[in-house]
Amino acid sequence: MPELPEVEVVRRGLQRWVSGRTIAEVSVLHPRAVRRHLAGADDFAAQLKGQSVGIARRRGKYLWLPLADTDSSVLGHLGMSGQLLVQPEDALDEKHLRIRMRFADTLGTELRFVDQRTFGGLSLHDNTFDGLPDVIAHIARDPLDPAFDDDAFLAALKLRRTTVKRALLDQSLISGVGNIYADEALWRARLHYERPTAGISRARSAELLGHVRDVMNAALAVGGTSFDSLYVNVNGESGYFDRSLDAYGREDLPCRRCGTLMRRRPWMNRSSYFCPRCQRPPRPTRSGA
Repeated sequence: MPELPEVEVVRRGLQRWVSGRTIAEVSVLHPRAVRRHLAGADDFAAQLKGQSVGIARRRGKYLWLPLADTDSSVLGHLGMSGQLLVQPEDALDEKHLRIRMRFADTLGTELRFVDQRTFGGLSLHDNTFDGLPDVIAHIARDPLDPAFDDDAFLAALKLRRTTVKRALLDQSLISGVGNIYADEALWRARLHYERPTAGISRARSAELLGHVRDVMNAALAVGGTSFDSLYVNVNGESGYFDRSLDAYGREDLPCRRCGTLMRRRPWMNRSSYFCPRCQRPPRPTRSGA
């Protein structure tokens, strides 16, 4: 699933090519793509017609297009295979085209939502007082947000009775971090994914947060991580941070730091990649007699 860098790349593309335009027509080609809009496909299309698109925004893995003349937004979630593509109006339809949005101008491009697995979608929601779609008001700020509160995060992390990777993936604590960038940041910090948060010092936690930011900024600089043709920007181009990954996907390859073969372990229906030497597992706790 796309994480913060991949979604931010899409947001920037929407800001460049879609923000400021007026919607002329919306066609929903598969009802599942708007299933989160409870009033249905016809209502979704009718409410968007004639609306002007505001500045594209993002929080964590969610992005949205505010509607300039209302207190509502079009929320997009890419799911496993969703793509928001800006295409020429006369371009051939993609095989898995789900939604088409045309604009009332002469630029000759339209916005398309393409989704092979139909886990993602678009929906229309009221905004909260600070401009977030109401259904994502519980999502925490992400570490690249200028308003992210480092001190509050570090204090909350210390109080959590959980393990460090679970904490990084807790979107109510810190948003935008997924499996790939959690493994990368933990490798850089030399922390095992099962390390209890309560036993990590504030200094080590601050170092880890710095690594989260560093790895995300590095990925963002090269368009994110694309393992296949599904994770692309609005022009259909793939990122190439996968060439720079130090942990994720490197099972049985030598650790770039110490040379020990990297390992993979099943973890919460995912996989965790780590170096058994650089990221030593925590000692088992003794059970009481």
